[in-house]
Amino acid sequence: MELPLADLLVGTENEVVANPFSGDSVELTPDAVAVYDFIMGSERLGSLVEERRTCIDWFIENYPKEYMVLLD
Repeated sequence: MELPLADLLVGTENEVVANPFSGDSVELTPDAVAVYDFIMGSERLGSLVEERRTCIDWFIENYPKEYMVLLD
């Protein structure tokens, strides 16, 4: 599956990621971790709004259950 942005740094192992508000967690593939990290980082910085929307849409399409736990 193609990533939504070309310059994302992608790791090599799955990671367990927790929702910072609910504490619920899911295991994500390296691609999903890279996109999630971009979403959260750009949200904190209040920047890259268009790119963040592209990444959110990608996450919803490719990881709908994980999106509901982490970002909804």
